[in-house]
Amino acid sequence: MRKLIHVFCCWSLLLASVHAGAQTAEESLQRVIADFERFQRHYDPLSAGQEGDREAPRRLPDASPEADQNQRKELVAFDERLAKIDAVQLSSDSALNHRLLTRIVKESIEEVGFDFGRIPFQNDSGFHTLADYIGRTTTIGSREDADAWLARLEALPAYYQQNVANLKRGIETRYTQPRIVVDRVLQVARKQVEVKPEDNSLLLPFARMPAGIPATAQAEYRSKALAMVRDKVYPAQRAFAEFMAREYVPAARPALAWRTTPGGEASYRFLVRQETTTDMTPDQIHKLGLDEVARIRGLMEKTIAETDFKGTFPEFLKMLRTDPRFYAHTATELLEKASEIAKRSDDQLPRLFGTLPRLTYGVRPVPAEMAEGYTTGRYWQGSLQTGQAGGYMVNTSRLDQRPLYELPALTVHEAVPGHHLQIALSQELAGLPYFRRNISVTAFTEGWGLYSEFLGEEMGIYRDPYERFGRYSYEMWRACRLVADTGIHWLGWDIEQARRCFTENSALAPHNIQTELERYVSWPGQALAYKVGELRFRQLRREAEQALGERFDIRKFHDTLLLGGPLPLDVVEVRVRDWIKKSQG
Repeated sequence: MRKLIHVFCCWSLLLASVHAGAQTAEESLQRVIADFERFQRHYDPLSAGQEGDREAPRRLPDASPEADQNQRKELVAFDERLAKIDAVQLSSDSALNHRLLTRIVKESIEEVGFDFGRIPFQNDSGFHTLADYIGRTTTIGSREDADAWLARLEALPAYYQQNVANLKRGIETRYTQPRIVVDRVLQVARKQVEVKPEDNSLLLPFARMPAGIPATAQAEYRSKALAMVRDKVYPAQRAFAEFMAREYVPAARPALAWRTTPGGEASYRFLVRQETTTDMTPDQIHKLGLDEVARIRGLMEKTIAETDFKGTFPEFLKMLRTDPRFYAHTATELLEKASEIAKRSDDQLPRLFGTLPRLTYGVRPVPAEMAEGYTTGRYWQGSLQTGQAGGYMVNTSRLDQRPLYELPALTVHEAVPGHHLQIALSQELAGLPYFRRNISVTAFTEGWGLYSEFLGEEMGIYRDPYERFGRYSYEMWRACRLVADTGIHWLGWDIEQARRCFTENSALAPHNIQTELERYVSWPGQALAYKVGELRFRQLRREAEQALGERFDIRKFHDTLLLGGPLPLDVVEVRVRDWIKKSQG
């Protein structure tokens, strides 16, 4: 699902212009930022709810094309308003906010023009799974919370209708997902309505109500929610599944490449630029991927030698994929091993970080109804304001495809020092504007996750050559992403050409490879952010170490990276280099 576009409304512009002449540049910028936050909260109720907004949890996003066009008008006006501010008069912090907000607005205007809303799902997620996710991460702490969740359930059928209308526009304009993705989404849609209403995840918030709500009221809430799911939500979900089977499957695009969609060359270039926050071309990224594959392959060969294995590289991979000692036998065993690694990682954090988040996280299984096509692990964001811990989600389906030698790398990426630490810290940066805390910069967040796998070496997380090989296999996975994403969407590769990089160079299980390939097909450009971001973080660390020598402090370096919130990579470079100069005295 594409990022929500954050906007502000026209009446605030008129109000602001009345006083514009008397304002300094700092005052004008602060007014713009305040307006932007107010209406960002309005148009993105999901983020606003996690930040403690009490009205937002009653609503779902407006997915209509009319809303997109209204937002575009406001974004254009907002861009003009920012352009009138003399950035020379701003403090360094304000100048950064001005530059970053201007960039966000201009990119959002460009994004609206591509009308990505016509494809509102990927292989494993989208508008049709959004409510399930919210249901599993919503906490009821009061009657107000309970009423809000009922209101969201009430709004869900209309949300389905909006997105189905967008899909129909996609069919009309030949802007659809390919069959390999559509079949997976149809499978999930059918499973959703096979679940008994009383077992639906949308009822989970009402399973955990506080004692302050009387038992009779709790029973009434549960009864209303069940009736709403059975009589309103299920018909909407059933209609979606029928629409997919009857209308969307026949209209699925014949080619995998995003470049084959209308305007696909321009939009893929945009997605590459947006996801990596660089000006690298698809061809440059493809070449970077090939170079990284060759470099990491050398590290893997050296690691195999440490095991005294006498066979070839393919034979070693076959052994890893088939030897029972490398696999958990039960879901509980896999979760317990993931939890043990997570606690060992927790133990090492103070040595590497000066600032740690207050919010905790848990190790949880991926819900069964979405596990089949879901990635092997993922992070679900929590919230201090709503009383929800972060979630390191472990896929416990197909245990013979979840090797234990990869689990350490997965854990430090998704939990700590990876996504939970970075995202929770960002949420808690009260001194930053709202838009800075909630900005989506994939190259930063996923680059940090991959950099965290590298940090696992310094933390002693990988305890034998097999776990180190698993770490290199995961890094190879991200290098092959550069090759596969650009290969599929830019060079026109078929799925088997893309698959070879993974099967010949990594220990990833066949099911995981297939799931990942479907993800890259369905979500062009996103897979490029990991390696590009991680390489930039490691480059900046080398610069700092060389410039500061014995004065280099790893804890201060990491605080410099993280305490500015997620930022485009070129802005991160400026921030780190300023810190280096100050540290040199």
